[in-house]
Amino acid sequence: MNILTFDIEEWFHLLDNPTTRTEQDWSRFDSRIHHNMDRIFRLLDETNTRATFFCLGWVARKYPDVIRRIDEAGYEIGTHSDLHQLAYEQSPTEYRADLERSVKSLQDVIGKKVRSYRAPGFSIKEQNRWVFPYLVEMGIEVDCSMFPARRAHGGDSSFGIAEPCYIDVNGSLLKEFPINTVEVMGKDLIFSGGGYFRLFPLRLLRHFMRQSPYVMTYFHPRDFDPDQPMVPGLSRTRQFKSYYGLAGCWDKLKQLLLEYEFIDLAEAERRVNWSDNRIQRFNVTI
Repeated sequence: MNILTFDIEEWFHLLDNPTTRTEQDWSRFDSRIHHNMDRIFRLLDETNTRATFFCLGWVARKYPDVIRRIDEAGYEIGTHSDLHQLAYEQSPTEYRADLERSVKSLQDVIGKKVRSYRAPGFSIKEQNRWVFPYLVEMGIEVDCSMFPARRAHGGDSSFGIAEPCYIDVNGSLLKEFPINTVEVMGKDLIFSGGGYFRLFPLRLLRHFMRQSPYVMTYFHPRDFDPDQPMVPGLSRTRQFKSYYGLAGCWDKLKQLLLEYEFIDLAEAERRVNWSDNRIQRFNVTI
C-alpha cells in the first residue's frame, strides 16, 4: 500500500530558520505556489494518480483559488496547521488556536469537513503528545504526523510503529498513518519524501519500495522547483537539506508513479483492516 500525499505550503516555508518564521517575514518573498501546483496537477494527470493534500490554513486565506482547485479536481484535503509552526514550540493554547483557525479556513473555502492532519515537520514528540486531544476535539479522525525515527525537528522513535494503527487518546480512537521506515545496517531509514527522497538515486528508491509493504510519502510544491531562489539565512547544512536534488525529484517521482500503484489517504483508510490493528494508548492531560 503506497500512499501519495503533498504538504501544500510556499517555497519559503522552511522550519527552524530565523528569516522565515512569521507572516511578516513571508511578505518579503514572491509567490511560486501557482507555478509549482501546476506541475503537481500535471504529474497526477499524466500518471492517473490520486493524492491527498495537507494544506496550510494560511494558503486557504491567501490563495483560496489553490484550495478550490484541489477540491474541484476531487482530491482529498487535510490540514497542515495554519502558520506552519513546529508544534512542540507552541503552548497548548497557541497550538489549539492555530489548529482551529486552519480547519475553519479550509472548511470555509471547500464547504466540507476537514478530517485529516499532518503536523509541520512531523513535530509531535513524546513530550508534546498533548496535541492529540486537541485533534480529537477539532474533529480530526486521521493523523499522519508520527515519524517513528530520529530527525532534526520532530520525530518520535519511541512510538514504535511504522504502519497504520490506532492511537487511543483518553478513550477516543484516532487513526494513525505514520511515516514508514526501512532497516539499513540496524538503523531505521526514511526514504519516502522531502530531502530523503531527493537524496537517494532512483535505483535505491526502487529497492526500498520493493522492501516496503506500506509507504507513506510526503512531498512539497518546492520539491519540484529547481529554479526557486535561495532562502536567506540558511546554514550550509540547511542549504544542502533544502536544495539538494530538486532538479531530479520530478522525474524520480513520475517514474515511481508509473511503476507502482499509489493511492490517496481515503482509499488507504478503506483498505486497512482496522479490526486487526494495534493500538497505541496515550492517556494525556492538558
